[in-house]
Amino acid sequence: MKIIKYLFFLLLLMLVGGGIYVATIDGNFQAEESRVIDAPDELLYATINEYKTWEKWGPWMDDSDDMIMEYPEKTSGEGAYYNWKSEIQGDGKMETIKTTPFTGIDQKFSMVVPVMGETSSDVYWKFEKIEDKKTKVTWGMKGKQGFMEKMFFLTQDSSLTQNLKAMYKKGLEKLDAFAQEKMKEYSVNVDGITEHAGGYYMYSATASPIAEISQKMGQMLPTVNSYMRQNELPQTGMPFTIYNEFNQEQGTAIYSTGIPTREKVVMPKDSNIQCGELPKQKVVKTILLGDYSNLKEAWEAGYKYIAENNLEPNSESPAFEVYKTDPGLQPNPAQWITEIYIPIK
Repeated sequence: MKIIKYLFFLLLLMLVGGGIYVATIDGNFQAEESRVIDAPDELLYATINEYKTWEKWGPWMDDSDDMIMEYPEKTSGEGAYYNWKSEIQGDGKMETIKTTPFTGIDQKFSMVVPVMGETSSDVYWKFEKIEDKKTKVTWGMKGKQGFMEKMFFLTQDSSLTQNLKAMYKKGLEKLDAFAQEKMKEYSVNVDGITEHAGGYYMYSATASPIAEISQKMGQMLPTVNSYMRQNELPQTGMPFTIYNEFNQEQGTAIYSTGIPTREKVVMPKDSNIQCGELPKQKVVKTILLGDYSNLKEAWEAGYKYIAENNLEPNSESPAFEVYKTDPGLQPNPAQWITEIYIPIK
């Protein structure tokens, strides 16, 4: 009996000593990971601010087949939250505490884990613009571990900070892939036959290989815009490109980049900027919602509509495309609107 008492007493001392040791461990922690993503900060901010997107890129989704999401009416912005239930991961809640558009998001994370009990921490996101419309995204968490959490991680091969950093790294990789797919989304819709009102426009013309059109337009449009501003000519519509000649076989094109203006402007013949006039005419209108890289498909859809409806293009009047969205104001290519007009007889 004495031996049993001594063993019990020794075990008690070990438990007390272990408890004291665990209690002296500093429970404060902070873990974060960053990734530079080739996407605008507006898109990334909007994605993370909307909890219903988290199912698409959340790093824990691959390891939690039994996770059930519960969404309230408000799932984005301050006061938004969502709950989840999982026998594997535990039950939890994520709530948005503060949002600073395109710069940062602060959230409160709380969870009940079978082994460790209830835990609560602060989650934060930071968005930093990088050149070429890239964004540095930082995802982090900070808080204080309770007694049971500290005891639990003493039995693990890796610490809480190491686990969080690995999870956040995986999550940012999935967020990157999700953002790339979102920016590739597009749609083409042929509106059919309509009438274009025409009107005067200031323009600059050139010829180049088809592959260089986008680059040339990026140089020509600011020149036309600058001339109009300097001479106080009103802009009455969105910029457009007229394709005077487009030779697919030779890979070359002659085209003009223009901006609508109110009335005719008489220009010197040797000026790089000229004034033209689009006639009032019947056209087939096609709308592209998405990146300019999908313009080829949109043009093909317009000409297919013409062929299927036994219409005839008007070869004496060049086709043109109007850029209804300013990429400088809307950096997400999936939201760019381009209208294509093909004149018909």
